[in-house]
Amino acid sequence: MKKFYLLLFFLGTFALISQNKKSIDKDAKLPDVCKDNMWWDLQKYELSISVDFNKKSVTGSNKIYYTVIRDSKKMKIDLQAPLLITEIRQNNKLLDFKTINNGYLIFLKHPQNIGSVESISIKFSGKPKATKNAPWEGGFTWTKDELGEDFVATSCQSEGASLWWPCKNHLYDEPELGVELSYTVPSNLVAVGNGRLTSTTLDSINKTKTYHWKVTNPINNYGIQFSAGNYAQIAEKHSGEFGYLDCDYYVLKQHLNQAKTHFQQVHKMLDAFEYWFGPYPFYEDGYKIIEVPYLGMEHQSAIGYGNNFENGYNGTDLSGTGWGMKFDFIIIHESGHEWFGNSITNKNVADMWVHESFTNYSEALYLNYHFSEKAASEYIAGIRKSIKNDKPIIGLYEKNIKGSDDMYFKGANMLHTIRYCIGDETVWRKMLKGLNSTFHHTIVTTKDIENYISNFTNTDFSAIFQQYLRTTKIPALEYKISKKSLKYRWSNCVKKFEMPVIIKLNNVEIKIIPSTRWKKIKLSNKIESLEVDKNFYIESKEIN
Repeated sequence: MKKFYLLLFFLGTFALISQNKKSIDKDAKLPDVCKDNMWWDLQKYELSISVDFNKKSVTGSNKIYYTVIRDSKKMKIDLQAPLLITEIRQNNKLLDFKTINNGYLIFLKHPQNIGSVESISIKFSGKPKATKNAPWEGGFTWTKDELGEDFVATSCQSEGASLWWPCKNHLYDEPELGVELSYTVPSNLVAVGNGRLTSTTLDSINKTKTYHWKVTNPINNYGIQFSAGNYAQIAEKHSGEFGYLDCDYYVLKQHLNQAKTHFQQVHKMLDAFEYWFGPYPFYEDGYKIIEVPYLGMEHQSAIGYGNNFENGYNGTDLSGTGWGMKFDFIIIHESGHEWFGNSITNKNVADMWVHESFTNYSEALYLNYHFSEKAASEYIAGIRKSIKNDKPIIGLYEKNIKGSDDMYFKGANMLHTIRYCIGDETVWRKMLKGLNSTFHHTIVTTKDIENYISNFTNTDFSAIFQQYLRTTKIPALEYKISKKSLKYRWSNCVKKFEMPVIIKLNNVEIKIIPSTRWKKIKLSNKIESLEVDKNFYIESKEIN
């Protein structure tokens, strides 16, 4: 049960859509954890859906396998209106149920013996929520491609997977044995799911085709997706740390030639990220990019892509330095979530920085690997202009509320600052790889990450995390110059803040460790200039 926690009284579940810096619907909230979904540990989903494109409706079933943690007579399953559950069975017996809090309370008949593996089968149907603002608003995106063919995809990070199928709609518990997906669509279309395609079934009478997909690894609910379109497939292999990784790209047929050239960037991404983070976390399920009718999304082993086969973020450089045009933001950023978000998953929405800060920093690490450390540093400094410091990055645990959108740009700058506090790229890289090895396919908290980094580097970074994650204050290096002496200290900071920083005195680089009390150093020559290393996200000011 490595992805199940019993003491979950403050669990949350959701976050900002990763690739955009504006807020999602502030009213979007997943259901609170309650006793009726805490007594069972999710093991596997078998999800089957038939999609009616004319009526924009679905009919389907989901068989949920679970392990009994403690005995109960009631089970909570989440499904959001206007979708409806039409039938529930266990051991082929019909069960009674009623609606409750964006879901259903099921009254069980079969004894739930501790340690036993049980299953429950659910049928559902209806018109799932449609959205015209994916992925920032969840739902089905129903559209046509430029040739007039149906082009449809789901997204649900803010509201959760119960937006379009019945499930346990919480981040803290994932199906440890994966999912099996059966998607039925008109036979002229291709339906793409997560993981690997195992088979297809053609119904010539109804003119439909069912695509069977299988995920063998644990997967968060919002990472499961459905896409359908007039797709062509590109199949490649990447030589990676765990051998050959299958890479598949599903794109609209008219974009096939563009994709063949542009998606070569995937190999550069995998080279860089395996260097920094360790092996791609889902070799068994393969790596896949799917063209979708919105900008993009980090669906596990099935990255949603809509960045028009061009570099930058919708054709722009978020850093304003030029470096942001050296890579396709959606390919790099959303793929970074395979390590941070899909493999390492935060337990509570308040800790969403674990997903977004590391993934945002992965963009700089990509530049570092393929261009230079200077390129990475300039990119990170460039994105500081978008930091708002409106509220803390960490949100409210007990209310399932996310923190500031600064979890992207400010969070990345915090990590960059810590990297230069460490001052040893070999240690930094080993720490990142160790983080991914230690917490591979694991649910984590902020404290897990904080403690790991401090313990691995044998450095107490607690005050630095406190400063950047839990306050809106930018630490200020105050200094006084008097001929050959320099006095310095930290201000606008938390207690016991003693972060090291690199400065240049008379163009000579030195490392100092200011505290909140004045410290002093003397030089043999008069101090003519002082420059603070721009790799540190701080302010500096001279005190007369």
